[in-house]
Amino acid sequence: MYKRKIYLFGITSGLIMMIALCFTAVSSYLTQINLEQSNTAQTLLAEHQKLSSISYRMFKQLTDELIFGESANQAIIRNKQALIGQSLEKIRRLELQQRQALGNKLTAGSVEDTDELAALINAIIAEFKAITAIYNNTPLDQQNRLRTLLEVKIDNEFREAINAAVVRQGNVVAALNAKIETLNTAIVWFAVGIALFATPCIILACYWLFNQLYQPLTIINNGTNAIAAGDYQQRLPETLDTEFSQLVKSLNLLATKLADHEMKAEQSRRQLEFEVEQRTREISQVNEQLTKVDSRRRQFLADVSHELRTPLTIIRGEAQVTLRQSAASEQVYRETLDSILVQAINLSELVDDLLLLARAELSQLKLDTARQALGDFLHGQVSQWQRLHKDRDFTLEIDNHAKTLQLSFDHQRLKQVVAILLDNACKYSAPQTPVIVSLKQINNRACIDIKDFGEGISPSDINHIFERFVRFKHKSEGLGLGLAIAKAIVEAHGGEIRVSSTPGEGALFQVYLPMDVVS
Repeated sequence: MYKRKIYLFGITSGLIMMIALCFTAVSSYLTQINLEQSNTAQTLLAEHQKLSSISYRMFKQLTDELIFGESANQAIIRNKQALIGQSLEKIRRLELQQRQALGNKLTAGSVEDTDELAALINAIIAEFKAITAIYNNTPLDQQNRLRTLLEVKIDNEFREAINAAVVRQGNVVAALNAKIETLNTAIVWFAVGIALFATPCIILACYWLFNQLYQPLTIINNGTNAIAAGDYQQRLPETLDTEFSQLVKSLNLLATKLADHEMKAEQSRRQLEFEVEQRTREISQVNEQLTKVDSRRRQFLADVSHELRTPLTIIRGEAQVTLRQSAASEQVYRETLDSILVQAINLSELVDDLLLLARAELSQLKLDTARQALGDFLHGQVSQWQRLHKDRDFTLEIDNHAKTLQLSFDHQRLKQVVAILLDNACKYSAPQTPVIVSLKQINNRACIDIKDFGEGISPSDINHIFERFVRFKHKSEGLGLGLAIAKAIVEAHGGEIRVSSTPGEGALFQVYLPMDVVS
């Protein structure tokens, strides 16, 4: 998590800072100690030089008193002796401090030499006093003794002792200065080393911390830009630091919802396009159907007008011709009425057929159904047609599974269908050719096949065979309503009528009726 990385960076920086502060404190402490030791050494050196100066001035006064007979100021002598004693005491105290601080090796002989130097000074002073006391009695001896004191004790022993002390203390000062210089150099180099180590570490740590923050921000920025550009399948990695996890989850959830919304919008758009296309197609189909209905209506009105005009014209003509005859016989009137009756019957049948088709289109065709044996029904119809057309062979074939088949159907209407199909079979085939009627069961339907071996139906006519007022090219008898009526009756029973034909080989009409009761 990013918080831990910040903590790690802070701890690392704190450690480096702590090391630097500790080094500064240690350096300050060591520098202070070395400065104190250097001050002590400088003070000792100054005290030795002061001791040398005071001692030589006191020795000079004592020598002048002996040589030139001048009376020395005893107060000054005592004062200088006191100064010498104070200086020696101070030197002893400082040398003890110095030995404790620097050790015996660097201060070897300092304390002992001071004691010897003090003893030497005291001996010289005592010697002066002794020489002064015996000056009047033995001048020669005094002179030799004085010469020894001046040349041996003062010029040699005291000078060497004081110079040795000064040199020794000077060496201590030099050693301390060298130590301080070495320490300063070490401090400088250590500080440089710390700086050289800490600076890259801090820079690298800052760079690392910046990358740790910049990388997830870059990933989030790229992800949000992709989502804003419409790439709702873009998902941000959930392996980023904890501080960014909630933001990443929210952005991924937003992308998911946007993708779902986009998908739903696309589905709605496609659904709308599909529905519009479907409605457009339905409207087009309805328009086509309306156009066909209107065209058929016009054709129907024209055909009906034509079909009605013929019997009405005959009736009118027969009546007018008969009425113009002034002395027409009973036979003439009877023939005229017979002709009018025939045309009236034809006209009534035409009107009945048209009403049947109209009711069928409005789903108002009423059927008087009853459960009957379909095989017996067909046997009766084929026998009746065989009696009417003795010159033609009508054959009835019933499948074994269909012999006991019973259906609910309207006897008169189905008889009308069979009559229409048999009439067409006879009309469009030679008198000697057979007509085959068969009954079979196909799945859950009963199938009545009526096959003739006539001229067949052309491919251009077969698609319109069940339309109203359709007649074959070479046969103009009839009104062209039979097959349309047959189709309407079969469909009113919930069935289906089909036709197949090969020109020159006859036609096959198939009537399929649903089986509601099977025996």
